[in-house]
Order: sequence, then C-alpha cells, then structure tokens
Amino acid sequence: MPVRDAIDWIARFSMKRGAWIALAVTALSLEASALFFQYGLDLNPCVMCIYIRMAVLGLVAAGLLGAIAPRRPVIQFLGFAAWGLAAGEGLVLSRELIVIQAADPFSFTAVCSFLPRFPAWLPLHEWFPAFFMPTGNCTDDIWRWLGLSMAQWMQGIFIAYLVVLVIVVVARLAGATKGENA
Repeated sequence: MPVRDAIDWIARFSMKRGAWIALAVTALSLEASALFFQYGLDLNPCVMCIYIRMAVLGLVAAGLLGAIAPRRPVIQFLGFAAWGLAAGEGLVLSRELIVIQAADPFSFTAVCSFLPRFPAWLPLHEWFPAFFMPTGNCTDDIWRWLGLSMAQWMQGIFIAYLVVLVIVVVARLAGATKGENA
C-alpha cells in the first residue's frame, strides 16, 4: 500500500537528525535571503520584517533542537512545539504585514512602530543592528515576484512549514499507533 509506505517513511525520516537539520537549513536560507535583500538589493526591512525574521529564527532553533536527539520523545515534542509556534507566529505576522500594506497609505490604521519592541533585557536591535534594526516602513511594498509581495511569499512559506509539520506529526502518530516508534 503506497500511502502506508509513505507514512512509514515520513515517520522514520522524522526521527533522523538529517530531517531536523533540513528544517534548520531551509530556515537559515530564508535568513540569508533576507540579508541579501537588505544588503545586496538595498531593500530596507520594516519592524514587521524584523519580527518575521525572529519567527524564521524560531524555525532554525526548532530544527537545531530536534537535531539534538531526534529519537527522544521529549526532544521531538519540544522541536515540534517550537516549529509550530514559530511557523504560526510567522504566519500571523506576515498576514498582519499584508493587511498593513493593503491599507490606504493615508489612513492611520496602516501604522507600525519604527523600533522593535524587544524586552529591555534583550535589546537585539541595539546589540545586532545590522540584523535586527528596522530601517524601512511597513507600508512600503517595494518588492514583488510573480505578482506577490514579500509578505505574501512569507505567508505562503509559513503555511508550507505548518503543512509539513502536520504531515510529520500525523505520520509520527500513525507510526506510534502501530508500535513502530515506541
């Protein structure tokens, strides 16, 4: 049965370090892309872009966490939880940025702060301004590809991360019910 084989393969693959490293590497490639857009193409990130970067860093952290001990249930749970939280928060943030960019530029509803609201004990924008200091405006929609803005692309990317997470978790649960992954 091909579907059962696919589920079993996904369940087994999710217990390998390489799967978790792949999660971290894909997210790191998004961070590298963000830096290329910022420094290579001179596209200034807004505060929402910085928050979206933080969500992507959460995906990197989830991948690295899961890679520590991919067969340990507690580590898997923490990795899956971090993955879901980071991708979910990224989806919310990218959606919020889409709404801001779609609003009338002369309305007062299309606003965001100029500085990120990091905790006072963790002022990342002061410690690492090259990565965390916003220099753009949220209402600027300055890049499009195939008719979609960067925020729309990020929304789709976060949806893809969530879909993959659901597939992996369902496969793991299906494998656990068979007793393979106990």
